[in-house]
Order: sequence, then structure tokens, then C-alpha cells
Amino acid sequence: MLPPSHFPGDELDRRIVAHLLDHSRATFSDIGADVGLSASAVKRRVDRLRDRGVILGFTTMVDRGHGSPRTEAYVELYCAERTSRADIRRAMERHPEVAEICVVAGAPSAVVRLCTEDLEHLERTLESIRLEPDVLRTRSVIVLSRLIERHTRRDRTRADAPRAGAKR
Repeated sequence: MLPPSHFPGDELDRRIVAHLLDHSRATFSDIGADVGLSASAVKRRVDRLRDRGVILGFTTMVDRGHGSPRTEAYVELYCAERTSRADIRRAMERHPEVAEICVVAGAPSAVVRLCTEDLEHLERTLESIRLEPDVLRTRSVIVLSRLIERHTRRDRTRADAPRAGAKR
């Protein structure tokens, strides 16, 4: 979560966002009970946070063994010297297997996370990416297993930990 000085809201907004990060399907009543507001007050705040672009959406996560792509890889993209971020984005948007693109400090132009059905699908996708005009080369690592997988974008601190006796 953004530090308080950068978060475009007050402490109640931060607490609402924190609750939604942990429980995206929570009702406005549940959130209100947690933060001390009525359901209608929570709804107004959530609507305002969505209108301001703080809350981008709500999602469902599917276990890899139940229909979602099972092979995942991180690919370092090395592009021609004058390739812009917009060029990289446009090229990678043509590949539905691209789950995420990050511009990084260091030698690669970007790091791309790919999600595919199997190794053959991954190989075809890599071959297709390498054919993009500005891509000079790639370097890939395949995810074998996950040791930690968090579905929130905030760090858990002692202040964020569930309170003793708190309902989850």
C-alpha cells in the first residue's frame, strides 16, 4: 500500500482499501463493521476511490490446478537500443500469454511474466516474442513452484496483522 504521504485519501480510506485487499468479496456491511462506518458510508468511499482510480477493480484468483495456465516463466527482454516502453508494451500486447511486463533497473529492457498451458505452448510463445522487430534476444527462467504467493499489493506488518479475537 502507498505510504500515508502518497495515499490519496484519509486513514479510513486506507483501512477500507486494506480490508478489500485481504477480502475483495467483503460486503460493505462487513467492511463498515471493521472500520467503524455504516455500509452506505463505505459504499460512498469505495465509489469515490474507484472514480479517482485508486481502486482499479476486483478479481477472482483461480488455483493453477483448476483451469488456469500451469506453466509460468519470467523472461528478460533485450531490445534494440532506441526501443521505447510504448514499443515494448505494444509488442507484448499481441501475446495473450503475457501476464505482466515490468521495466527494471539493469541490463534487460524489461522483464515479462508469461503464463502458458504447458512447455510446448511456452516454447511457441517465446519463439513468437523473439520474432518481434525490436527484440534482440530473451533469457528465460521457468517457475517450478512457489514458496510464497500473496494476492495483495501491500506488505503485511504487525499493524496489519489480525487483531486477537478479530473475525476473519
